[in-house]
Amino acid sequence: MQLILPDIYLFNPTCEYAIANGNSNWQPNQILRKMESDLSALPLFFAKKDDYVLVDRILSTEFIETLQQIDIDIPNFILKNDAIKNEDFIGLPKNKLLPWGWSPSIHKFLSPIKESCSAEFQQSPVFNWKPEHREITSRKFALGILKRLQSTLNTDYIIPVEYTPKVCITQNDFETAIQQWGEVMIKAPWSSSGRGLQPITKTPVHPKVWEKVLGIVKEQGYATAEPLLNKVLDLAFLFELKKGRIKYLGISNFCTNKKGQYHGNYLNGLPKTIEKRVSEFVDFIVNEIRQPIINAIENSKMAIHYEGVFGVDTLIYYDRNNRIKINPCLEINVRHTMGLLALRLEKIIYENKKGIYRTYYQPETSFYDFNKGMTKKYPPKIVENKIVSGFFALSEAAKNSLFGAYILL
Repeated sequence: MQLILPDIYLFNPTCEYAIANGNSNWQPNQILRKMESDLSALPLFFAKKDDYVLVDRILSTEFIETLQQIDIDIPNFILKNDAIKNEDFIGLPKNKLLPWGWSPSIHKFLSPIKESCSAEFQQSPVFNWKPEHREITSRKFALGILKRLQSTLNTDYIIPVEYTPKVCITQNDFETAIQQWGEVMIKAPWSSSGRGLQPITKTPVHPKVWEKVLGIVKEQGYATAEPLLNKVLDLAFLFELKKGRIKYLGISNFCTNKKGQYHGNYLNGLPKTIEKRVSEFVDFIVNEIRQPIINAIENSKMAIHYEGVFGVDTLIYYDRNNRIKINPCLEINVRHTMGLLALRLEKIIYENKKGIYRTYYQPETSFYDFNKGMTKKYPPKIVENKIVSGFFALSEAAKNSLFGAYILL
């Protein structure tokens, strides 16, 4: 009988910032550290019962008991610092290390437990950090995939070439984009969850805005500019890449706020309020562009230098003639994503029940107080180990928790 080796999970959604910085000693700022700490147990929804999740705080018995009501395997938890210092855990035979995303700093942090991983993982392209990893996680790489898709698909529902994002280095480059498109969105090469974005909707551009935009260029080498489009919907294609071959996992319907920052994921398909022609377009487009995306990435550097899950964000929008179009590769998240988590969460909610998965942060109200109020207002109803309705916290609402994650059905 073959011994089942545990996978090791770690929540580090700041990986893009770490990649941008490039220093293996990089640390997130205080508020991002707090976010990673409060949500550190979230990978439990990916893990199996023999796996380990590295956390900042061991979960309380009460929270474990709420998780036992639903249909999941509860893995083992170990404090992050114990994981890299405890001789027994360091020597424990392991399968793979599965951080949320790879970066030079997370490689350094996990280095004490690398040698006890499986031979297969030690031979994988993500076992050590390489310069190519920085390249394939950038917006410039995603832009190359978009251009390939535009030439391959060449149909009237794909974003036209004249709206293709531009790589900008000087103020003049940005001014050219503003002149061409009017309103633009500036994006840092490495950022996540809608941060590192700067919309420009007014001219002349305010000096403070130029300061921020040119600051991105100074820090990261360039920024991209793209036209601000009349967005209808955000849609992500979710995949897994192994030994150069891609497996399709599903789609994720997510929502963002006006600043483009991540707000949550719809569960079990689009909400019923979505316009019929939009939902019909989604059904059509999923089948049309899934294989071309796979082909483009399997024939790129990413197929050589990456192994693991990833998501391709797309943008569905109305053009000036009110026709529905799509940017089939807005960005590539070369890591775990909230969309992949939402896909897992659909297994713990009752069939065909619609709802939303959200992360929480309101500086003036703790997640503890929010959880208390929402549980009272929307008490969870669980039938046959699946959530039927109500509010269900996915992260522990400790008294000092600022950040949280939850489902609302």
